[in-house]
Amino acid sequence: MEKHQRIVDENLDRLKQMLVRMAGLAEDMIDSAIAELVKRDENSVAAVPGQEEQLNALQIEVDEAALTLLATQQPVANDLRFIVSATRINSELERIGDLAINITENVRTLLAEPPLKPLIDLPRMAELTRKMVRESIAAFVNSDPVLAQTVILADDQVDALKDQLFRELLTYMIADPRTIERALALILISRHLERIADHAVNIAQDAIYMVQGRDVRHPRAGLGRVPQI
Repeated sequence: MEKHQRIVDENLDRLKQMLVRMAGLAEDMIDSAIAELVKRDENSVAAVPGQEEQLNALQIEVDEAALTLLATQQPVANDLRFIVSATRINSELERIGDLAINITENVRTLLAEPPLKPLIDLPRMAELTRKMVRESIAAFVNSDPVLAQTVILADDQVDALKDQLFRELLTYMIADPRTIERALALILISRHLERIADHAVNIAQDAIYMVQGRDVRHPRAGLGRVPQI
């Protein structure tokens, strides 16, 4: 029995390490995409396509490892919840990578034109979303539901920045139709960052499920969106 659990633990640790690596790649992709916009330097995202390939390869590897573990070791209780959560988080991280690629595509549109406005809110949004991704994975790896709740609460800050940026850019578009294409590109980037934050929230919710066995993705009406830890 001890040997069996040791094998399970070793495989679970391998899953953890792969997810940590995926999260690191996703963070780097976000950072590179925003750096390209802020510095107006296309070389900033030179590594992003390769990072996406690594991310996609790791997604497949995590899925295969999880399925093998389920089929050969028959984990139960906490170990089973860990594997279920890991497969969900795996998909969330892959989607974050896709959104980072979308950001780079919108950045290229912006780099073809003069800057529309000083960039303040977008770098702040990117910083917050990167932190949410990093802390959501840390909450999962370290079985920390309190940190997971912190991630969930941080989503409101990202939403507020997105709304503020939208209102500001709307005034630009109304005042001068020539700004519409650039303003829309900035709005799309803010929406991609918001979606990345949403995926980080999903990871945090999976961390809570893994630790406590509670599914907090759809809280009952009247109880609020943030679980009480």
